Amino acid sequence: MASTPHGGILKDLVSRDEPISGQLKDEAAKLKDIVLTERQLCDLELIINGGFSPLEGFMNEADYTSVVDTLRLSDGTLFAMPVTLDVSSADIEHLGIVPGARITLRDPRDDEALAIITVDDVYTYDRVKESILVFGADDPAHPSVAYLRNRVKPFYVGGKVQAIQAPSHFDYVALRYTPTELRAHFKKLAWRRVVAFQTRNPMHRAHRELTVRAARQHQANVLIHPVVGLTKPGDVDHYTRVRVYEAIMAKYPNGMGHLALLPLAMRMAGPREAVWHAIIRKNFGATHFIVGRDHAGPGKNSQGKDFYGPYDAQELVEKYKDEIEIEMVPFQQMTYLPSTDEYQPVDEIPAGAQTLDISGTELRRRLKSGAHIPDWFSYEAVVTRLRESYPPRNKQGFVLCLTGFYNSGKNIIAKALQVALNEQGGRSVSLLLGETVRDDNVKLGFTPDERHENLQRISFVAGELARAGAAVIASPIAPEERSRALVKDTVLQNGGAGGNFFLIHVATPLEHCESTDRKGIYAQARRGEIRGFVGVDTEYEVPKKADLVVDVTTQSIPSIVHSESN
Repeated sequence: MASTPHGGILKDLVSRDEPISGQLKDEAAKLKDIVLTERQLCDLELIINGGFSPLEGFMNEADYTSVVDTLRLSDGTLFAMPVTLDVSSADIEHLGIVPGARITLRDPRDDEALAIITVDDVYTYDRVKESILVFGADDPAHPSVAYLRNRVKPFYVGGKVQAIQAPSHFDYVALRYTPTELRAHFKKLAWRRVVAFQTRNPMHRAHRELTVRAARQHQANVLIHPVVGLTKPGDVDHYTRVRVYEAIMAKYPNGMGHLALLPLAMRMAGPREAVWHAIIRKNFGATHFIVGRDHAGPGKNSQGKDFYGPYDAQELVEKYKDEIEIEMVPFQQMTYLPSTDEYQPVDEIPAGAQTLDISGTELRRRLKSGAHIPDWFSYEAVVTRLRESYPPRNKQGFVLCLTGFYNSGKNIIAKALQVALNEQGGRSVSLLLGETVRDDNVKLGFTPDERHENLQRISFVAGELARAGAAVIASPIAPEERSRALVKDTVLQNGGAGGNFFLIHVATPLEHCESTDRKGIYAQARRGEIRGFVGVDTEYEVPKKADLVVDVTTQSIPSIVHSESN
């Protein structure tokens, strides 16, 4: 029997509001609107289909504060993750966002009206507090802390929503189930016990062995429930992963497993995320949930240590198991024993036995370099799917981002690099100079926010070109660390096999840049004729982790180009 939804009732708002969806759509056309971000879109989909039950909208201040402080909604219901709708002060003023206002929420992909939010409140929040309490540290090495710093706007809007329609999907439609649909599927198949497996990575032999073992131990069936929303920057794209999941499902005993996709925007919040994942799977009808080693962990912090302990997630889920009402299936890391050609949990390996393993980092290295991936690690069909998305290194796209003061020589270096790479051949070369990637319909100046917005455009264009196998040379001034981090994260997130990013700091001293400025731009800025000019009245933040640092006062352009193109 499927588990009871969290809070007792599945909040399927699409079904609830279907009788009035036509009226809502007509009303939405007359209201001011918010075009959602990709993360907000994922959150809204799971709010209106019931995946986030008992939520019926984005959290108001009381619920947000309670969740951050105590992992509970203001009514005491366990809920581990804040789910918020962020807006800017300009949005508030332009859209008239005040308590009682009704605002249309639109899909960023096709501009369709998805829901109407009735504003409960508008409130500010403490970024540092949210980072520390939700993610464990105010450390930009954590992808969600970086997202909070660089992308989340300064105000949250709380309020319940009415659903007009679910977002449209054109990929893997047959594998996309709402909680209502998946519960009906389990009922049709008479699956009374269902073990859910969460993943954001390709699956290999170890994952298959782990999930089969879990199903047999609990006399259950297996739900492979991978995330296809936002994951960690640099992860394998979901198109490739789903092809892998489809290939590996054929390796399960007949009738044991089912594959369904989850449009979740992960936060990589470790223990809190594990509790959140368990609640979500409970809403989708699972009775058991696998929590593995370092569940939903983002990797290393700025000091090179793991953000979370290896079994912190299991301990927190265990702490709240009576309230979650889904049985946790804890699993150690699986490792391969060549002597018996099988996988076993590491805590069951005999002392002194030879074991083999390939880390995720090593796997990505082998895919990018074309190195051999052994049969004991993965199935031939899986490796074939992965190879299709990872061409040889000389066919992969990449992005070189040159940052520095105006007249630092970065544009000259960029143009010289374009010539050198064209000479090498093998891929197209695209050049994005300075601040040139702008929308003619939008007047952007040079305030920090306007520069940041322009870099969002540059990063999107660069990522798309790199995904297609191009070499991209971008040369913005990019004076802020947050903007450079945004460019890198966007390329890693969207670039696929072309998500190869290199930051080059053209560290030519400001004095040299100004003294050799034949156009007199610095002089105009000194006279106050240009505002927000980097190096004059706007600070340039020196990159902390540049892949290469060059200086035209100590190096010739040919020597710099040689060092960068080899």
